[in-house]
Amino acid sequence: MPSLKEDRGRSRRRARSGLVQQTFIRRARAASRSDSGSVGRARRINAYSFDHDAVTAEAVLAPHIACTVARMGAHPRVLCIEDTSELDYTGRPSMQGLGPLNLETRQGLYLHPTLAVTPERLCLGLLNVHRWVREPGSLGQDKDPKRALEEKESVRWVDGYRQVDELAEQLPNTRLTYVADREADIYDLFVEAPCPDTAADWLVRGQHDRVLADGKTLRQQVAEAPVLAATTFERPASHGCTARTVHQELRAVRITLPAPRRPDRTLPAVEITALLASEPAPPTGEEPVVWLLLTNLPVDTPAQALEKLQWYLCRWQIEVYFRILKSGCRIEKLQLEKRERLEPALACYMIVAWRVLFLTMLGRECPDMPCDVVFETAEWHAVYIVTERKPPPDTPPTLDRMVRMIAGLGGFLNRKSDGFPGPQTLWIGLQRAADFVLAMEAQRGVGDGRYG
Repeated sequence: MPSLKEDRGRSRRRARSGLVQQTFIRRARAASRSDSGSVGRARRINAYSFDHDAVTAEAVLAPHIACTVARMGAHPRVLCIEDTSELDYTGRPSMQGLGPLNLETRQGLYLHPTLAVTPERLCLGLLNVHRWVREPGSLGQDKDPKRALEEKESVRWVDGYRQVDELAEQLPNTRLTYVADREADIYDLFVEAPCPDTAADWLVRGQHDRVLADGKTLRQQVAEAPVLAATTFERPASHGCTARTVHQELRAVRITLPAPRRPDRTLPAVEITALLASEPAPPTGEEPVVWLLLTNLPVDTPAQALEKLQWYLCRWQIEVYFRILKSGCRIEKLQLEKRERLEPALACYMIVAWRVLFLTMLGRECPDMPCDVVFETAEWHAVYIVTERKPPPDTPPTLDRMVRMIAGLGGFLNRKSDGFPGPQTLWIGLQRAADFVLAMEAQRGVGDGRYG
């Protein structure tokens, strides 16, 4: 049984954690330590809050992950999307515990989260966050090509699927589908799920043009299949590519991949479906958008082909999530001294970034939902008073109206041609809304004599 002293210690840490979360939402644009002013004092408390063995990233994320799993149970299908992003702290030479990124001169760490997303692109939360740091001086060293998969960084993709597969047992009424980009094109991952009834499914973008038993390559085989369906979608801008409309044709074949040789194990042959999404007539001057998607699920009908492509398009949500973390929360501007302090701080920011993404999509999918489903009374009251300059109504406004009010605080103009607010204006608006809540609480404290 814990002692009274231990109980009090946990209580103090919980109280400080609440202060940390509030401060992050209010001031996430600035670094987490300052030399002067009240904000600086709060941030020094933040750093102290993370300087305790019990305050780990896992401890911070555990309640959120439990809620994510509970939310998943209400949906028949959930996509578990996994990807990697580097965090660059090269300009923080005093930060301890970092390692090289793609160059020895660039210092930082790698973040590899799994997001739970519905096929309608509603992000339900984080499921797992894998972090790792490379050893200094390890880049450019000769590595044994025959080393086991468990000794390679790429094992994170196989481990990620295994964790999703284990979660599937807890959610018998929800079908889970693991979704990842080209780095997850690993044969060992395919072996994990030959499509039993209770296992999680997987959908991975292909990277390797494997040679099949008949001598043809994988792409050659699927390219010879008849067109199963055609579709059109809007590709967002990214990595130097402009946003544009894409018209694709879909072809699919069911094939057996011959097993590669492994020095430490014998792998079985695996039957998979290859789905080729190609753009026959891209705009002049544009590279065609061509994706080879691999899955353990059958694709026999146009509806099944279109469904799998839509699932892959949902992968863009994790790119948006990374953008919120880096451009909105500005996590690469943190100035904590040790990796042990940095990681729980990152965990807090990851929860905050999820809320921004969640509200962005929920407002689009459920605009008529009352806003008090996702906002505390103090939050929507404060926003309403500031934006409307009158007392809040007895009946909460719709989620659509409240999200637009909050985004308006972040610069959203709400013109007829503007569409729905995006993550950036919503993120800025949420920071200002948190300030308004604190101001109203302070005003009430003055009115009831709380401050003397």
